[in-house]
Amino acid sequence: MKILSIGAHQDDNEFRVGGMAYKWAKAGHEVHFLSMCNGCGGHHFMTAEETSARRAKESAAVAEFAGIKYDIWSDIDDCTLMATYELRERTIRYIREFAPDLLICHRTNDYHADHRASAQLVQDASYILTIPHTCPDVPYMEEMPVIMYNEDRFKYPPFEGDFVMSIDSVIEEKLHMAHLNESQVYEWLPYNNDGIYSIPNDEKIRREWLLGMDITKWNSDEEVNALKTGYGVRFAKTAARFRNELIAKYGEEAGSKVRFAEAFMLSEYGKQPDEEFIKTLFGNDL
Repeated sequence: MKILSIGAHQDDNEFRVGGMAYKWAKAGHEVHFLSMCNGCGGHHFMTAEETSARRAKESAAVAEFAGIKYDIWSDIDDCTLMATYELRERTIRYIREFAPDLLICHRTNDYHADHRASAQLVQDASYILTIPHTCPDVPYMEEMPVIMYNEDRFKYPPFEGDFVMSIDSVIEEKLHMAHLNESQVYEWLPYNNDGIYSIPNDEKIRREWLLGMDITKWNSDEEVNALKTGYGVRFAKTAARFRNELIAKYGEEAGSKVRFAEAFMLSEYGKQPDEEFIKTLFGNDL
């Protein structure tokens, strides 16, 4: 199958769907990431040009590591993305050219204007993918893709975990994707969150910092939800948040032991998945 993840910025894709993307690619599915912005805004001392060039190299390293294709709309600066008619047509053409079976994107309720605009562009493009006389230079899709939202924590309306997947078997690979986004994970994001001096320089210690804790030893989901440091903690909180869904999917014993997860919400704008689709991409592989 063909899977397309559209994010406003490069690391949006890795952090939200990186584990499943790695699994899908290794299973033989074709996985594409699109960043609608060029990443130029994500640094505190490099110039915009230096930042976008460095982030492009980081994304290329992610693509090579994960076995996926990574596109970046290099002409759109961070914090300038808007859901214009021109970009809607560009989005329609881009999606049609790949013709994905599954399309994953942001929701329209989000803290970042670029995230909201990216979600709106996908939403506005969705039905028109099947309209022959719009963007007739690119063949229309005879069938809508299944569309899903990646996880967020906004409450109005709340995110629902329709598909919650264990990524325990690929957590090292997902953390490596985070590690490859060096300019963000070790520099810009800590600086932007007042934590620039807490980031270690030693490579081995950095990998331990990424995990954030010995994730196998917490006593309860409440305990892990109280933790704040490390990227592994972010993905552990998803498992804690959707513990009931994991138990329903994998059974009481296995579901209770899942430590890291990714969650997706089914969109009404796309095709609704049948049992074969769900089994192929969201089976019970731990």
